[in-house]
Amino acid sequence: MFAFRTTLGPVELAFTDRHGGVSAAPFESLNLAWAGDDPTALAENHRRLMADFAPGDDVAALSQVHGREVAVVGPEGPATDLHQHLHATGDGLVTRRPATTLMVRAADCAPVLLADPDARVVGAAHCGRAGLVAEVVPATVAAMVEQGARQIRAWLGPSVCGGCYEVPADLQDEVGSKVPLSRATTTWGTPSVDLAAGIRAQLAELDIVLDTTAARCTRESDDLFSYRRDGADSGRAAGLIRVAP
Repeated sequence: MFAFRTTLGPVELAFTDRHGGVSAAPFESLNLAWAGDDPTALAENHRRLMADFAPGDDVAALSQVHGREVAVVGPEGPATDLHQHLHATGDGLVTRRPATTLMVRAADCAPVLLADPDARVVGAAHCGRAGLVAEVVPATVAAMVEQGARQIRAWLGPSVCGGCYEVPADLQDEVGSKVPLSRATTTWGTPSVDLAAGIRAQLAELDIVLDTTAARCTRESDDLFSYRRDGADSGRAAGLIRVAP
């Protein structure tokens, strides 16, 4: 169920893999998408996930649009139901509300989790190529600072690696002109984008170290969902973070 899970003071966070759910092929088994799979299976997958990660938590999630909008979950908590609606449209979430799990989804894009355990402020961002250019991760950090965060740490979940993320040369130039360290080459010698390197560079400018312990390549691992590898047959994994009560 979890590709990576850790606790740092009051903060708990995790990245999921594709195991431990009930979805049938080709989404087998812990598909955490909002649609495109049997709704009953998706609901059960979410139920199982939260029963393990944080029973009883509210869950704040996003309708992700590859932009830089960040939703702040205030004292009132998520406004809608986990399995039927979306909390907000955007690609970043921030809260200081205890017992509220922030959830971002991905299947090659990078889920990035952020926390200031002392200030009890957490954030989550969904960052693909467009999000890297739009600076969604720095935008999420800025929203955390507005909520009182000062000493922020970051974790990168599984995403497609620079050796696999082939793009046309003009698209590489577009991204590289904004984030030079994202320029890369595939293992077969064509232009690519290195999301992890780009995110690391953006965070380094903010004096935030990115922990890449969980940063496996989605395309190369059958234990993970990958849109690049499987197309429309790919499910979605999640990055999760919360502050304990």
